Amino acid sequence: MDKYVLDQAEGLRRLLTRSGSRVVAVVGGPTGIGCTSAVVNLAAALAAHGKDVLVIDEQQPAGSVSELTHVQDSGAFAAVMSGRRTLTESITRTSLGFSLISAPRDERISHDAAQCRALLDGAADIVLIDAQLDRNGALSSLGAQAHDFLMVTRVAASAITEAYACMKRLHYAHAIGQFRVLINHVQDPADAAIAFENLSGVASRYLAVSLVQAGYVSEDARVARAKELSRCAVDAFPATAAARDYRRIAAELLFWPMRPAPYVRGEAQDQNDARYSVGESDESSRAAAHYALPFPAMH
Repeated sequence: MDKYVLDQAEGLRRLLTRSGSRVVAVVGGPTGIGCTSAVVNLAAALAAHGKDVLVIDEQQPAGSVSELTHVQDSGAFAAVMSGRRTLTESITRTSLGFSLISAPRDERISHDAAQCRALLDGAADIVLIDAQLDRNGALSSLGAQAHDFLMVTRVAASAITEAYACMKRLHYAHAIGQFRVLINHVQDPADAAIAFENLSGVASRYLAVSLVQAGYVSEDARVARAKELSRCAVDAFPATAAARDYRRIAAELLFWPMRPAPYVRGEAQDQNDARYSVGESDESSRAAAHYALPFPAMH
């Protein structure tokens, strides 16, 4: 289909289905799984599609989007929430084509869900949140209002186990019923497909949660090299398999069916729910996740 026709159809869909920005919260398992790389590369790919993209960086400075792009305005989020500055005045346009605002936890803690809507209902076509979970595995009031929750994992026993545990905590804390899954660092696409299908079955059986395949990203050392250069694979090494994978996922993201953002009562209540509700043992998570692996776990 002609690209112009696709753009027309996508624009009409947006007018009919929602107002404000589409918000995607990106979450994942252990450090190094690639959540921040996914956010940066998807944002750059979406910007290359001509979309106005805002990245909200909830992570700590080390290894964060803010550090990568050399954006140091840590007080921007608080200034917007207090009304001292407008969103337009507070965001920083990065060299990778997307806008960025840092939202560290100490600046988010005093703001409820209603206040956060001012940020999420802005002019951007798409908002990507590099989400930071609290010690109970719950999202901030900001992250919990996303329309989509993108879980980043990889084909490895520890990563699959943590992805399942993370979904379980988020499901109980926020009543999230669907996650999209991006499998990172993939060497064999067949393993990624099997891991997703098995994980989807486990999530449906144990949590009554549905998973949707967002795609996979090929293992590629140039993703890390691009980060060392304060760039991303989509921008620095566009011919690589990983860059092509990110561009494909970004193109498909534009046509994800729009889901309503969940009702959020506030960050403090979500934290209480997470503490109370995550009653299943870690052993149950490991047992359930074992069946999601495309190969027997190594001992």
